[in-house]
Amino acid sequence: MINKEEILDRTNRGLDVFKYYLRIDFRPGKNFKNPLYDDKNASCNIYFDRHSRTFKMKDFGDESYSGDCFWFVATIKGWNVKSDFSNIVSLINSDLNLNLAPSTTGTYTTTTAKTATVSKENISPNIAVEKNTSSFKVESKQFTSTELGYWQKYGIKLSTLRLYHVTSVKSYESINRNNEPFKIESSDLDPIFAYNGNGYVKLYRPLNNKMRFLYGGEMPEVYCFGLEQLPNKGDIVFITGGEKDVMSLYSKGFFAVCFNSETASIPTTMIEMLERKFRHIIILYDSDETGKRESLRHYNALSDHNVIRLELPLSGSKKEKDISDFFALGKSASDLRELITNSLEKLYSHTLMLLKSCEMDYNNPPEISKTVVSVNDVPLGTYDNLFCITGGEGTGKSNFISAIIAGTLIDETTDSSVDTLGLDICPNYNQKAILHYDTEQSEYQLYKNLSKTLKRVGIDSVPETYHTFYLASMSRKERLQIIRDSMDLYYHRQGGIHLVVIDGIADLIRSANDETESIAIVDELYRLAGIYKTCIICVLHFVPNGIKLRGHIGSELQRKAAAILSIEKDENPAYSVVKAIKVRDGSPLDVPMLLFTWDKTKDMHVYAGEKSIEDKEKRKRTELSNITKEIFKSRKKVSYNDLTELIMDMLDVKERTAKSYIRYMKENEMLSQDSNNYYITGNISL
Repeated sequence: MINKEEILDRTNRGLDVFKYYLRIDFRPGKNFKNPLYDDKNASCNIYFDRHSRTFKMKDFGDESYSGDCFWFVATIKGWNVKSDFSNIVSLINSDLNLNLAPSTTGTYTTTTAKTATVSKENISPNIAVEKNTSSFKVESKQFTSTELGYWQKYGIKLSTLRLYHVTSVKSYESINRNNEPFKIESSDLDPIFAYNGNGYVKLYRPLNNKMRFLYGGEMPEVYCFGLEQLPNKGDIVFITGGEKDVMSLYSKGFFAVCFNSETASIPTTMIEMLERKFRHIIILYDSDETGKRESLRHYNALSDHNVIRLELPLSGSKKEKDISDFFALGKSASDLRELITNSLEKLYSHTLMLLKSCEMDYNNPPEISKTVVSVNDVPLGTYDNLFCITGGEGTGKSNFISAIIAGTLIDETTDSSVDTLGLDICPNYNQKAILHYDTEQSEYQLYKNLSKTLKRVGIDSVPETYHTFYLASMSRKERLQIIRDSMDLYYHRQGGIHLVVIDGIADLIRSANDETESIAIVDELYRLAGIYKTCIICVLHFVPNGIKLRGHIGSELQRKAAAILSIEKDENPAYSVVKAIKVRDGSPLDVPMLLFTWDKTKDMHVYAGEKSIEDKEKRKRTELSNITKEIFKSRKKVSYNDLTELIMDMLDVKERTAKSYIRYMKENEMLSQDSNNYYITGNISL
């Protein structure tokens, strides 16, 4: 029969048995409700019994529900812990894949021998009762060429080892559980590496089959290697099996963390933190039976979170089971990205079907329907940011947006002199995705706009990188989900996203004047722009009030967008004028106003130059005069600092721009100062 001590040594002294069969998220020493009966109060916990050196369950509400891991398995199976002990240990051996061979003796007793010894590496260090508070000494040394060669097999360079605070150990001294000092030294046949933490150390002996890990110092309650090296935001973070896997992934351009082992609990608070930083959390454990089992267990336990489970195409043998082995076998980052993309293709299979019905088929135009005037969204600005286009109907926004998209479609085979209506556009030379979502126009009108874009570039077919989607027939909730999922899909399918146009953003929520919804949608789009390193153009169908956008959604865009342009009809109705409402740096009132008009010969809108300096100056005086009236509507005087903050808040400009406005307003007698140097209204007639 299988020996009881072998079971305990292989399962963290019984802790892993409780974790496997309890199937709830518990922490030793913390009370939880007993799942063996209808427990009303959390009065049950798992604790480490130092006398027997095993983990046990203690129920303070009902003492009869207390015992070690063998008693617990017997209880849930309805067995007798003594007479059925052979069945109990056989079941544990099978369920936990311990691969223990039967021995000739072995019985169950209520206590274990006091002389039983426990190796530190067999106990998970993220449990308070197992923290080693004894002193330890680590003597470090330079990495030898042999040691660096070991790490290099997995693509891990010296710079990566230093980044993750990994050192080569010459010797390690500490005190064992019997309070006896001991010392181990490294050698070519038994190298020792240290994962150094704040007040603790985890030793790694890759070639030692008896004792691969040792722990020294006060280990943290939750050990998470790689956490401090994560960026503030990103696309993917892996949860993997070990420290070597974390560094191997980093060497290939991926971010990852690991807990103390694949069987260690993953706190939901940690998952929630990772969700705020990353679009995807991928569990990537070993390909052996333990790794597959624990990967599935964690995946099921975290089903309420955005977690993906990925299995590597490896045999699961000792030398071919983890991501480090995957790279050591000659696989590349591209091979891993292909596995990720394939997983996402399955995840978004439903979205793909919906997208297919939404994507414009240029060779099969829809039936002609009533044309509805619409405003198109134009992406303008920098990667990681939002850019807003606003204006009323009939101002030429659709053609303006068409010109911007046309500029991104220029390549070596097209005419580089494409008229982009006075804007400088960065072509999509890297062949990333260009995504255009329309939520307002009719299907046929959208097709016409697509035709105008191709005509402006001088091409007859839609490039493979450019995708136009008709979303007007979908619900508002479906529209946002389609945008979110398809951005992720095309980001991986085409190696990035160059530009996203959403026309119009207000149709993604129930009301553009709903503050909660407005904040949520703008925050989400800003987050997506950061994750996918792209520029998202938001088209807002509002006529602005001077240099301020109206409504709650306008206010949010004014705060978050890197730039805002307004398209209006000029005093000469044959022209449309493009005005800057917000720019990242400097004053929007100092940006030239662009003009464009319809050219019958070319059958399209064309660039018509800039408005005069006098017109630009007139606009500046008008806008700042209106701001002055607004400020002094409810006050008679204001200090310089308060006036600066008011202008910064009202116009969403930086401090230096606000101060330049004050100087201009004073020079033009819109403001004056009293004897106490407070600002008062001046001559604000236009």
